[in-house]
Amino acid sequence: MKNISVHNEHEFLLKLEKAELTNELAQKVVDSKDNDLAIKVVRLIQNSGFEPTTSQKRAREIMGKSFFGIEEAIKHFGVNPTRQQLAALSEIPFSEAVLEELKNTHVLVAVFPLSILEIRGKVDSKLFYDQSWYNKESFAKERGEVNWQLVRKTPVDNSTSKNWTEQQSLLGKDDKVPTAQVMVYTIIGQYLATGERLFEHIYVRISSVDSDGGRVDVGFFGSGGLDVDSYWGGFRDGDLGVSSARKF
Repeated sequence: MKNISVHNEHEFLLKLEKAELTNELAQKVVDSKDNDLAIKVVRLIQNSGFEPTTSQKRAREIMGKSFFGIEEAIKHFGVNPTRQQLAALSEIPFSEAVLEELKNTHVLVAVFPLSILEIRGKVDSKLFYDQSWYNKESFAKERGEVNWQLVRKTPVDNSTSKNWTEQQSLLGKDDKVPTAQVMVYTIIGQYLATGERLFEHIYVRISSVDSDGGRVDVGFFGSGGLDVDSYWGGFRDGDLGVSSARKF
């Protein structure tokens, strides 16, 4: 069964010829072992011409499935990176030693400026709990900045049943509490890429606040979708911990 039309095949070949494709180069693709060259060409097209840097390749090797990179953002969120964004993400801001230390507990994420509302609009609606309360909230419209984030997969140890101030005291000197945009991007992205549901049975507080000053939290990412809620800082609950990410 053909995947592309005769017209597109013709146009594609003309483009390649204009790019100085020769018979010799075409034959290399034909002769490549296990169709390797053709697969690489298709992958390059799928990734909008992006090719990972040595730093990014090494990070992927270390993190394994706990890596949501530029390719994943293109595939699952439909981003079209600019040259400036690719330059900003070219080097991983964490040492290999840190990645090795945290590869089983954290996800390394290439975060692009997509708001929570934009993410929700790009993916299957079933991935979000049916909520409208935050549609006009500033935190849900914040797009953030393009950067790498190393986000913890679970709440900070012993952070449940504590208020916001008490939870802050549990953070390590190299840790911070991520924003709502970063957490939602990470949770949804990791699920789309690997099927792993982070925070499936628990909520975690994040650094963002709603218009009433409540501390935003996310979690209970089950079959009903990701829940976004908020509580006042003094609230304590056994199902409410605090999130963390590594500082640069």
